[in-house]
Amino acid sequence: MSGNDPHPDQVHRIDLANMRISYSEAGLDVGDLAPDWTEQFGRWMADCVAAGLTEPNAMVLATADADGVPASRTVLAKSVDDVGVTFFTNYRSKKSADLTANPRVSATFPWIDLQRQVHFRGRVERVDAETTAAYWATRWRGSQLGAWASPQSEKVADRAELDRLEAAAETRFADVADIPVPENWGGWRIVPSSVEFWQGRRGRMHDRLVYRAGPEGVWTIERLAP
Repeated sequence: MSGNDPHPDQVHRIDLANMRISYSEAGLDVGDLAPDWTEQFGRWMADCVAAGLTEPNAMVLATADADGVPASRTVLAKSVDDVGVTFFTNYRSKKSADLTANPRVSATFPWIDLQRQVHFRGRVERVDAETTAAYWATRWRGSQLGAWASPQSEKVADRAELDRLEAAAETRFADVADIPVPENWGGWRIVPSSVEFWQGRRGRMHDRLVYRAGPEGVWTIERLAP
């Protein structure tokens, strides 16, 4: 324990039950929404960027394996369009194993500083190789090397082993200008069946408006109780 770490007794004395913020931003009604969820998402993402939020494209991705055991982690969305939300990862990772076994997912963008959240529920599909290659070309070289170096989700002995793997990748591609996409790396797209826009309100009477997919691509909007 370092000198800056809280003493265990201090942690136990933190009063989590009384931690609360009274949300007081403007409400959200059906008439405030864009005609489709993609435009509404774009409006709120623009607000996040204007407000200077840290990594507003970060979303908490929840999955379940073939036995229904859940897991969640934060990933970065790299595109949002009228088909869905795309992110990229190692296809041999734990999350990809879950997605392969059970393609049903949910994801949440937690924009707490703006008293907002957006929740996606739906299924996933792999993006095509061309889409992966186009995004890969935009990645920083260090991130490309990391994708080659890391056996994501596998057990490693220590940090030194990761450093050795990274150094080996740097040596391997030292004379390569354009690092290729690893065959075990690519994109997943969340194809939503519902997209919920959540706006914090006073007294925990929050606004929850949901775009819900119906037959033949027709979307409806519902209000849910908080």
